[in-house]
Amino acid sequence: MNNNTIIIRARAPLRLGLAGGGTDVSPYSDEFGGLVLNVTIDKYAYATIVRRMDGHVELIAADNNNRWLGKMSAQLARAPGLDLHVGVYNRIIRDFNNNKPLSLSIITHSEAPPGSGLGSSSTMVVALVQAFCELLSLPLGEYEIAQLAYQIERNDLGLTGGKQDQYAATFGGLNFMEFYKDRVIVNPLRIKAHIKAELESSLVLFYTGVSRESAKIIDEQTSNVKTGQQKSLDALHAVRAEAQSMKEAILKADFEAFAKSMQLGWASKKNMADSITNPMIDEIYNAAIAAGAYSGKVSGAGGGGFMMFFVDPSQRPYVMRALAKFNGQVSTCNFTDTGTQSWRKG
Repeated sequence: MNNNTIIIRARAPLRLGLAGGGTDVSPYSDEFGGLVLNVTIDKYAYATIVRRMDGHVELIAADNNNRWLGKMSAQLARAPGLDLHVGVYNRIIRDFNNNKPLSLSIITHSEAPPGSGLGSSSTMVVALVQAFCELLSLPLGEYEIAQLAYQIERNDLGLTGGKQDQYAATFGGLNFMEFYKDRVIVNPLRIKAHIKAELESSLVLFYTGVSRESAKIIDEQTSNVKTGQQKSLDALHAVRAEAQSMKEAILKADFEAFAKSMQLGWASKKNMADSITNPMIDEIYNAAIAAGAYSGKVSGAGGGGFMMFFVDPSQRPYVMRALAKFNGQVSTCNFTDTGTQSWRKG
């Protein structure tokens, strides 16, 4: 690598789904309108693009040590474990580079594994899109980047999921999002520093170590909506209502109402699909509550990944000790105000 090599870097923040998750998934959002409250945290997905001069394309997912090297072309074939890289490259070359291939190395890694429930796959797509925007000086705004990332995942790659992750990673911060058939509205919540500090100090994260396949859970939820299963529909309506309630609780700094909303939201979410919870999740949840947590939930589709708990900050060490007895990782987090970013090295 010489000093004239062009190196582009980008990162996008992962998110915690506080309330309303699942209502951003079609066909529910198309028919009823989805409401989601989420916040980005100080964990990131990273993408690096390095210009090559040898006519090849190299794709690397450093997390799981996947690598592919081949001659550059306008449309790359699918590569095992590197679908996100291929999907972004192909769409960018087609729509923004006149189908002219580029010789590049594309390298990624994430601070959360796929299936974590923090939106890691979608966040990685956003980081990749942002890196290409920097490389090619594409004049795309936040809504355009998020929508492009969504189209690549859902349409080009056929991956099941909702819409909130792409918008959270692109915009960053604490957002109340509205999802309709043909539009998305991102409403940033401007909260005072002491409210943000209290929320950050009150959260405990626990990674169960079980990476779940969100697609299976979302497929079950989607099927329930399409077939009109009333239990699942009622649960989604209730989850959507809690997103509104939790937003109001945060704006009023009513932390008791926040805890209650999380509790009600989790109770409703479990009725959206059978695979959202399991005995392991229930055991962890009950242990945290017994140790002093007010409420908790799974972040993301469910079935595993990250769980979050809301607790009085003075009681947080007790809850963390109780969770440390399980196989997994206990952590805290800080919120981020900025969304995806890119820069040139050097």
